[in-house]
Parts: sequence; structure tokens; C-alpha cells
Amino acid sequence: MIRIDDLIIGFDKGLRTLFAPARSMRATPGDELPDPDMDAAQRSLAAALMRVNHSGEICAQALYQGQALTARDSAARAALEQAAQEETEHLAWTERRIAELGGRKSMLNPLWYAGSFAIGAAAGLLGDKWNLGFLAETELQVVRHLENHLGRLPAADRKSRAIVEQMRDDEARHATSALSHGGAELPAPVKAAMHASSKVMTETAFLL
Repeated sequence: MIRIDDLIIGFDKGLRTLFAPARSMRATPGDELPDPDMDAAQRSLAAALMRVNHSGEICAQALYQGQALTARDSAARAALEQAAQEETEHLAWTERRIAELGGRKSMLNPLWYAGSFAIGAAAGLLGDKWNLGFLAETELQVVRHLENHLGRLPAADRKSRAIVEQMRDDEARHATSALSHGGAELPAPVKAAMHASSKVMTETAFLL
């Protein structure tokens, strides 16, 4: 049963995710590297890709907060909350890098958050094995997405690449953790639907 206190806490987390500067307990990957010499087009491309990654982290926060709200097993809830904590660090890293590149965050982040929170809460209501399976599949798709971005980032932008590489490694670990806690493999049509919705978000966030 969902308590009113949990809903209030969830609402507060949502406001913080969207409007408060994110914080990281870990140092930003690549922080020690010099700022690369890039032309305007390269900086614009890098900023757009990092904006997409930032929006992806907004979605991840919302998904995991929604899933944790409706998770029934304490171990499943703990796995989701741990993933959400590291996603907060990713949020801080991408936010900082966007600013360094002179870019901007997506104007549609509140929309991404609301939709993802609803999906996460619905996944949690299906039961913990499907909840964790949804987490695992989400992370595996994010890993593939980040691999694609590593191929698209300007070669000179080692600072952005260091961030994306660490994010990729963290996401892969989240997927493994979810499966080890009993996550079930999702049906192929569900995976395809998740991929399609993710594509809409990434292509829109690249522009807006």
C-alpha cells in the first residue's frame, strides 16, 4: 500500500530532480583533463549529445522513483534506490558538462519526468520480478545508447567521453544487479516498445 508520506517524498524528489542542481559524491570523470580545442560545430554537437544524456538521466530518476514507490520487496526497493542514487551523480555530471560546452538542458524535461514516473510506478505494480526486469532492460538499452554516443562524440572531447564511459559502466552494473535480485526477462514486444519510446525521447531532446 502506498502511503501519503511516500507520495509527498516522491513529489519532493521530483521537484529536486527537475529544478535543483544535482550533486555527486564521486568526482566528475575526466575532470582532470584539459578542455578540448573544438570548433563551434563540434561543441554544439557535444552539447546536444550531453543534453540527450541529461534528459535520459531525468527519465531514469523518474522511473526508479516510481518503481521504488510501488516495489513490494525490500531488496528490490534497495536495488532501485541504489540505482537512483548513481543516476543522480550522472545527472550532475551531464548538467555540468552541458554548461561547460555552452549548451542548455532540454525544455521538455518536466514532460519526460512525468511520463517516466508513471511508467515506473506501473511497472512496480506488476510485481517485483517484472519491476526488476524492467530496470535491467532499461539499463541494457541505455548501455547501447551510450555506446552509440561514444561513436558520435568529437574525438577531441575526451572530457565528455570520460563521463559517458563511466555512465555506461554504471548502467551495465545496474542491469546485472537487477537480474541478480530476481529480475525476469521482458517479452520481445515490450522491449521493442521501450526502444521505440526511448528513440522518440532521444531524438526530440537532441533538438529541444
